[in-house]
Order: sequence, then C-alpha cells, then structure tokens
Amino acid sequence: MRCVLEPGDKILDCPPTFTMYEFDAAVNGASVIKVLRKPDFSLDVERIEEVVRLEKPKCIFLTSPNNPDGSIIKDEDLSKILKLPILVVLDEAYIEFSGIESKMAWVKKHENLIVLRTFSKRAGLAGLRVGYGAFPLSIIEYLWRAKQPYNVSVAAEVAACAALQNPTYLERVKDALVQERERLFMLLKEVPYLNPYPSYSNFILCEVTSGKDPKKLKEDLARMGVMIRYYDKKELRGYVRVSVGKPEHTDALIKCLKLWT
Repeated sequence: MRCVLEPGDKILDCPPTFTMYEFDAAVNGASVIKVLRKPDFSLDVERIEEVVRLEKPKCIFLTSPNNPDGSIIKDEDLSKILKLPILVVLDEAYIEFSGIESKMAWVKKHENLIVLRTFSKRAGLAGLRVGYGAFPLSIIEYLWRAKQPYNVSVAAEVAACAALQNPTYLERVKDALVQERERLFMLLKEVPYLNPYPSYSNFILCEVTSGKDPKKLKEDLARMGVMIRYYDKKELRGYVRVSVGKPEHTDALIKCLKLWT
C-alpha cells in the first residue's frame, strides 16, 4: 500500500475477510470500497467488475482460503478479476491447509498479481512475523524503495530456517490437522444449534441458529475452559469460529457444546 497509494486513493475490500486490509488502507490515507461476499462467502465478481469500472480503485485484496470462513476463490473468478485494471493482492496465509496449489506461478503470467504467503500459520510462527511473497518484476523495484530497512529479527530468521529444514515434520502436522478438521466438521454438524461451513483452512466458521446467543455461547464455553471466537461485526453477527486442534481438543469442545443450553 505504501508503494501504490496516495492519500485519497481507494482500495477494494470484500468482507467478511481479514480486517487488516481496511486498517492499513486508513494508515496510508486511502478509503475503502466494500463489495460484500455472497451468503456462501463466495466473491460477487459482477459487482467487483462494476465497482472497478465506476470507482477506479488502485488495488483489491483477496484472501484464499478466506479468513474467517475458510472458503477458496475459484480459478475462473480470479481470472476474471485479473483482467480488470487493478492491482490484485492475493493473500494465501492458509493455503497449505487447502489441498489446492498456490497461485504463485500465476505471477509470471499476470503483471497485476501479487501473492502473499506466511510462516505464521502452517509453521506456527505467528508471533515472529515472517512473511514472503511473489511479485512482478515491475513492482519489485518500487517495493525495495518503500520497504523498511529492517526486515525480520534474528530469532524469526532462525525459526524460519528451522521450519524450512523440517518439511517432513510440517507436512505430517498439516496432514493430521486436516484430518482432524474433517472429524470436527462432522461432529459440529451434529450440534443442533450450529451450522458449520466447509473449510479449506485450520478453522471452521459456524452459524449459531435456533435463536441461540453466540456471545453467551462464547462466554459460557470460556467458563468451561474452552475458547472460541465470537464476532460482533454486522457481517458476522450470529457466527462463531472454532480453531482445529488435537483430537482431545475436539473432544473437549464437543462435550461442552452438548452440555450447553
């Protein structure tokens, strides 16, 4: 954003999604045009095309798998958006859990595509802030001018290198997590007041139904020793999110959910 935005410029955001895009746009003096996702959390591509034509935003931020629902962007939808006169920033923070290929190779074919990746999720290095990306050569020159002089800390560099040296371990952990995600999803479907959404990530978003209060659910579970995510923003009011953990974590959650009334 520091490279491409001037105060008064616009970006395009597709909520519900990761909230930092909107925050960083404000830091750079830009305004945010929001194109809400459809009820199934897929992109409203026709509306995106219309907004790009009328409002001429500088860039659009897309997350696949999306945070907080875990859905992925269809190749045909991404291809349509890449044909628009806009810089497309694709955030693949959770791609390793999806079973689909990263779109990093697409950067060679599209001068307006940036793909962002991270060690935070799959390698569990969230607090160390190690990320990377694939950028068109035409953009890299300007990124070097805008980047801060200090990149990652020594501790973060050591941790990232250790992660890279242990691909077999990381793959084993990822496979176990994906397997547990599917078990958790099936168990959540059996809870009468929850409607879980299929996820390609390491969490599952659930709609709280039957007139139940999602905030009370979150607070009561916390008192039982189980933490889940509750949302108070209007796009996600009525939803909670559950992270995938070990089998014993799933068992503890399901036990508490069955006790809750």
